[in-house]
Amino acid sequence: MKNKFKITRADYLKAMRKARREEEIREHLHPVNINRVHTSRKVYNRKRSKADLNKDLPYFLYKHNLESLQKNYFCA
Repeated sequence: MKNKFKITRADYLKAMRKARREEEIREHLHPVNINRVHTSRKVYNRKRSKADLNKDLPYFLYKHNLESLQKNYFCA
């Protein structure tokens, strides 16, 4: 007589979690992070404000240099 394989509660939960995870990936095209805390954009974030400043930095330097060159050219 062969021993029949019993599906335990742990096996059932593991299979359901795996199926749910694969369904999320199929739906969103990437794994969804569930445990991450949602951060508000209204709250001051020094890291983000420094990144925004550095993003626009080359344009401001170019603009400043262009204005100074124009002043020197037209004054002479």
